[in-house]
Amino acid sequence: MRVEVFADVACPFAHVSLRRLRSARAARGSDAELVVRAWPLELVNGQPLDPRHVASEVVDLRDQIVPDLFTAFDERSFPPSSVPAFGLAHAAYEVGVDVGEQVSVAIRDALFEEGRPIADSRVLTEIAARYRLRMPDLDAARASTVADWEEGRRRGVQGSPHFFVGTVGEFCPALHIEKRPEGGLRIERDEDRLHTFLDRALG
Repeated sequence: MRVEVFADVACPFAHVSLRRLRSARAARGSDAELVVRAWPLELVNGQPLDPRHVASEVVDLRDQIVPDLFTAFDERSFPPSSVPAFGLAHAAYEVGVDVGEQVSVAIRDALFEEGRPIADSRVLTEIAARYRLRMPDLDAARASTVADWEEGRRRGVQGSPHFFVGTVGEFCPALHIEKRPEGGLRIERDEDRLHTFLDRALG
């Protein structure tokens, strides 16, 4: 069994969703593979993500459903581009699915749980060295990122995170998100939709 997810490394909703999927996989004793592919919101939107906007989403997530996550997130460490991080994750998946998953998670943990500036080449190089990888150059990182973006568009990706089990796609199955009239987001766990997805994804 293989689960693919198109997600931005700087998307806090993807961080939460990947955490929940990996926890459920461990609880069920599943050996499903997890392939995390690039969905570069800076290319989708035609501009870099706004750190202040993401910080507001982080506050809403932490206050409403995951008080134990994002405790060290620092808006000042937010990357102006996710492309170098995408490139490292892609290089890790070329070594193996397990390595790719671990690196994809390590990058997100560095940003959201450790408050580290993943745009700093020293941070990504340290993560790469931890898994005996070499950092790809920027041209290679951009090429692999664009290739995933084009594949995601072909498959009808709606946003980050968008999961696929075979040909069946599901956008952000772990959460129900809506805008509040007064500003900010109302976020709830979507347990019914999540468990339906997990049954399909993990057996």
